Amino acid sequence: MSIIGMSRRSIMCSVVPLAMGAVSPRTSSAAEALGDKLLTTPATPDVIARGLEADGYALGVSAFTWGYPLVRMERVIREYTDVPSPKPATSYRAGLNEIGWAEELATPAATDMPTANCDTFYMSAVVMLDEPYILSVPDTADRYYVINVFNMWQELEHYVGRRTTGTQAGRFAIVPPGWSGELPPGLKRLNVTTDKIWLWGRLHMTQGEAKQPVLDLQKQFGLARLGGAPSQTRILQPLPVIDHDDLGFLQHLAFALRSTAVKPADQALFAQFARIGLTGSGFDPSQLGPDARRGLIRGLGEGPAVAISSLASTATRRNGWDWVVGLDSFGFNYPLRALVAGPYLGGNGEREAMYPIRYTDADGTVLNGKNRYVVKFGSEPPVDAFWSLTMYNAADKMLVANAIDRFKVGSDTVGLVRAADGSITVPIQADSPGGDAALNWLPSPEGDFYVILRLYQPRDEVLSGAYQLPQLRKVD
Repeated sequence: MSIIGMSRRSIMCSVVPLAMGAVSPRTSSAAEALGDKLLTTPATPDVIARGLEADGYALGVSAFTWGYPLVRMERVIREYTDVPSPKPATSYRAGLNEIGWAEELATPAATDMPTANCDTFYMSAVVMLDEPYILSVPDTADRYYVINVFNMWQELEHYVGRRTTGTQAGRFAIVPPGWSGELPPGLKRLNVTTDKIWLWGRLHMTQGEAKQPVLDLQKQFGLARLGGAPSQTRILQPLPVIDHDDLGFLQHLAFALRSTAVKPADQALFAQFARIGLTGSGFDPSQLGPDARRGLIRGLGEGPAVAISSLASTATRRNGWDWVVGLDSFGFNYPLRALVAGPYLGGNGEREAMYPIRYTDADGTVLNGKNRYVVKFGSEPPVDAFWSLTMYNAADKMLVANAIDRFKVGSDTVGLVRAADGSITVPIQADSPGGDAALNWLPSPEGDFYVILRLYQPRDEVLSGAYQLPQLRKVD
């Protein structure tokens, strides 16, 4: 039996005799001088109860920030393989082991992906790798595209696309762990670390261009088993039902761990979760006493706040913008990985795209549609692809419906006004500014909002900070 399953009385019977004889007056005095409270804290019932609750809380926070990406991916792959009928034009859902493309840019009605861009058609494919799968890509004639290969921890293991592999036609073998066969010549091998993966793609669609040629190009992307045979009929088992279960997250995490192994580097951390009943065999809440359970529930509840607060510890503030790097190299920054897996699912690393995000104005006040703002770019952002400034509701992280159906302003905005000195002024407000200013207007909601400046294939002066991000100012 673990200590969590023991009664307070049994703990006291075993611990108190040790504690009573362990500290002499001299030791106690020295411990107090050093501030070593472990040597002077008694094993009384109230201390035991407080300690069990604190341990449950700490492990709850840790289990959430560590395990959330895996749980999120298990949930997402089921959503993205559940194809509605009729399928909306903005949807990229597809059956298991199939490619799905959106045929329209995202709108406020497209709620599958929080913080969606309005620059590219999205692509999604959930693949169960019983053997290698071949990803075929066409010649896109320098049109920007990228396909990210994510493992089940929402870690970006490979890029296929304009920046890394070029835009000529190519074939890539996605190879599961432990596979030891031979690949035919002409395939670029991409090893992955989990046997389920998510392919997440973007194909640039310039505002106002003819759509059909781009839709035809989508059809030239392919996904097939190495052996060439049709995919075996396989299904994703449903996740456990966890309605109104305070510990339901751990039920989903235990389920996810049945098919995705704990990484070797995380084994020591995972072993700690045995104290809250989570092991390689599953999650057993019956081991929890009332104190540990109370702390655990509180820790799981605070986990999202810990993930969100990772922005404060990992982001760089540049002229009011939060600037985060390392989205393809989290290391042991589990809170940041959890944050990205949530509202910023599928984000690229900084060399592929940068996502400076803005929640406040130049005075540090939260952005709100009752005010009017302006962003003035001193010059066009230095990128090798394109850029955009996109508006989101703070409450749901979705695009903002407005009278002119404009959700972003960017390098491909039709009629974008650039001043003689190359500067670009973007009014941000709920109502139209009228006149020429309306040509660059980015409509805001009436309530709180935030904006993301996307910089696709940013140049070195962006990455180094030499390029000054524009200030966002409140105006009268």
